[in-house]
Amino acid sequence: MEIQPASLAFTLLLTGEAARAVPSIVSAIAPYRSTGATLYMSYYLCHLARAYADLRQFDDARRCIGEATATARASGTKWLDAEIRRVGSDIEMLSPERDEAKAQTHFERALEIARAQQARSWELRAATSLARLRRDQVRRDEAYEFLAPVYGWFTEGFDTLDLVEAKALLAELAA
Repeated sequence: MEIQPASLAFTLLLTGEAARAVPSIVSAIAPYRSTGATLYMSYYLCHLARAYADLRQFDDARRCIGEATATARASGTKWLDAEIRRVGSDIEMLSPERDEAKAQTHFERALEIARAQQARSWELRAATSLARLRRDQVRRDEAYEFLAPVYGWFTEGFDTLDLVEAKALLAELAA
């Protein structure tokens, strides 16, 4: 199996080119599915869900998150559980039928899972997403107090997208 198409697809997604990312991710998933492998399927589906959400195709986004959850459960893999919950909550927050209470519950569950797994990167992502929700709820001080210690655990990698976004959010919340 060739990894390059998936890498390209994820790069497109991260650079705001969701319209180009969707067909690229779909074409990367097809040969992977044909092998019967499941280890990374939830990962691919999670990215595809986010791409659909960026395109405001929320039914497709929710379908992909549901499939990612079911695939992870069926295969017994748990390493992506926190991220699947977080992405599902992000989709909820982007949706026109936004349900903040539901999203908050899922963000908090994503944090619990990440902490239990000692998955600091997933925890940072979930904490950043939850801090954004709290900012939007005009709970800026609480958002800052919540995110700052999670960000403070990191001692390297400050040029990575997750840490750059967390730092920018902290600066916004401190202003």
